[in-house]
Amino acid sequence: MKTTFYSFILFGFALSITSCSSVKVLDSWQGANLSSVEEKNILVVARTDNKMARIAFEEAMANDLRKAGMNATESYLKFSNHNPNEKMEEGAMKALIEKEGFQGVVMSVVKDYNESQVTEKSGGYYAGGTTYYGGYPGYYGGFYGYYNNPYSYSTYGNYVPSTTTTRVSKSYILETLVYNLDEPEGKQLIGVVTSQIIDPSSVTETAKKYSKLVFNSFNKK
Repeated sequence: MKTTFYSFILFGFALSITSCSSVKVLDSWQGANLSSVEEKNILVVARTDNKMARIAFEEAMANDLRKAGMNATESYLKFSNHNPNEKMEEGAMKALIEKEGFQGVVMSVVKDYNESQVTEKSGGYYAGGTTYYGGYPGYYGGFYGYYNNPYSYSTYGNYVPSTTTTRVSKSYILETLVYNLDEPEGKQLIGVVTSQIIDPSSVTETAKKYSKLVFNSFNKK
């Protein structure tokens, strides 16, 4: 039995999203007819000049859609010579899509990019000090015995020097849009998710986590 679009969303929610990088949804919207793309031939597009990022994000989303039983194709496989971030003559993209028989599109676009300096501090404390003894009376029993016991002296352990490091933090704002091309012009948009990615460490792993998070967010409305 074919998995529905909403079942796929729940599937994505069940997977953990852990990484050194941060991926989170800022906002999302879905139309009442979101499930109308379930039976469509879907083209997956990542609109970027970065070929590696394009392949990673298109494959992540297309793979998840196919796992849900939907028919999805990466744009780089069909239009390898076309840079989706370059302007085309009006009607050219429509002609390509109609020629290949696509009725739906899932497209991701980088809407904003920002770099900021982050200062992190560490150290500035004593580590490995004397262990507190709570077994009374023990050496606590007599004043002179306590006073002369090595454990009664103040020991703070080894001092860990304070260090400060400054690094550049990278933040990306992405939009993923879902279109049903069989709807009239102006009514084709059926879903939008705006997300933020901070300090991605691996484009492939980030793309996989992003895909799960984006489709899961449709179920929260």
